[in-house]
Amino acid sequence: MSAGTGEATALPADTEGARRLRRGAWGTTWLLLTFMLVNFADKTVMGLAADPIREELGLTRGEFGTAQAAFFALFSLAALGVSFLTRRVRTTVLLLGMALLWSAAQLPMLLGAAGFGTLLATRVLLGAAEGPAAPVAVHHLHGWFGQRERTLPTAVLMVGAAGGVAVSAPLLTVVIDVWGWRWAFGSVGLVGLVWAMCWYARGEEGPLAPPLVRRSATSAASAGAGSPGADESATSVPYRRLLLSGTWLTAAFGAFAAYWLLSAGLTWAPDYLHEVSGLSLRQSGAVVTATAVGNAVVLLAHGLLARRASSKEAVPRLPAGLGGGLVMCVAAVSIAAFAEVDAVGVKIALMVGPMALTNVILTVSQTAVARITPAGQRGVALGALAFVYALAGVLSPLVTGRMVDAAASVPAGYHSAYLLMAGLVAVAGVLAVCFLRPEKDALRLDVPEAPAVGLPAH
Repeated sequence: MSAGTGEATALPADTEGARRLRRGAWGTTWLLLTFMLVNFADKTVMGLAADPIREELGLTRGEFGTAQAAFFALFSLAALGVSFLTRRVRTTVLLLGMALLWSAAQLPMLLGAAGFGTLLATRVLLGAAEGPAAPVAVHHLHGWFGQRERTLPTAVLMVGAAGGVAVSAPLLTVVIDVWGWRWAFGSVGLVGLVWAMCWYARGEEGPLAPPLVRRSATSAASAGAGSPGADESATSVPYRRLLLSGTWLTAAFGAFAAYWLLSAGLTWAPDYLHEVSGLSLRQSGAVVTATAVGNAVVLLAHGLLARRASSKEAVPRLPAGLGGGLVMCVAAVSIAAFAEVDAVGVKIALMVGPMALTNVILTVSQTAVARITPAGQRGVALGALAFVYALAGVLSPLVTGRMVDAAASVPAGYHSAYLLMAGLVAVAGVLAVCFLRPEKDALRLDVPEAPAVGLPAH
């Protein structure tokens, strides 16, 4: 694993050096996509194995929701804490450590004696290891791409969330049916170990990766303007200004709303489809897979459209929040319709189609926060973003489970839960339309645009 220089490389686009950089950038993107696939396969296990887990361990829906929420007990704190380490430890090392930890956390559930207590403990450990995964991966990826190039690779990375479900749902359903739910945990742990070996062999820092802070603020200040520590300090922005900007606050709430829907779906969609819509476990798994494919298509389409728009210099660019906010509003209407209609076919169509538009804000929020943040502080700003949206991972499965248990019937409880989701997404969409303005806030914070890798800065 090699370290980046922290310097942008200005090479003509047709040189061999530029082509090598592009290959390295996209090779890293595919590796990190696989990283996110494994990450979300880990999260999918609980939802797919909900019925056999509850049956064998004798859990109510509320207790099962507590077990799922335990995954997020340290998720947010770990996301924020590890984000500060990105200033002193290479992201290649952090990503490797996370993959090893979350893989090891899955394996104890293979033991027949492992019960509810072990499930809770391993979910807490797994969440702590996976909490920083997305912000650190995005921070690492942005070390390979300039600002205007970032939307598509970031969207590809976010596809890992959808793809992890799409790939793992049918495979893990078979594992659960044939070998039992415990081997579903064991299989994703083993796959994570394989990824860690690949990353150890191939992972490296990009040319735009910021330099590490290795000395105290006092020694850096006395070292002179030419030192990396002093240079980084000169281009930093107070975190208070970053985190209280309209762009960061709106991005955080939008990602929170999207993650609420995503977490509820991962935990409760199979149960909803089985208990309310009358589908079998295998049919529910097929619908979850189709929904994940729909999510992936939406993310890739958005990334490609954004890339095409950014390549047309003569075309004025619309505010980033306008498009993302409008599609969030469409998604909110679709979620409300999902709660109201009874036809299973219509529900499935809404899940696979317009409800998937909610995920666009996950890409928009990451790139918007990266735009308003100096490179040396990007990991921390993205970690703080993850801290906020991961709170939805704690609250969503817990609140949904409690609402269903407390309602007069299972369908009535799920109806109220989905209307709550629709309201959150609608508010996030309106806020994004009004306040998500990364270019305006970057200008106010005096943060320059990162140049394209392998191209002269404009």
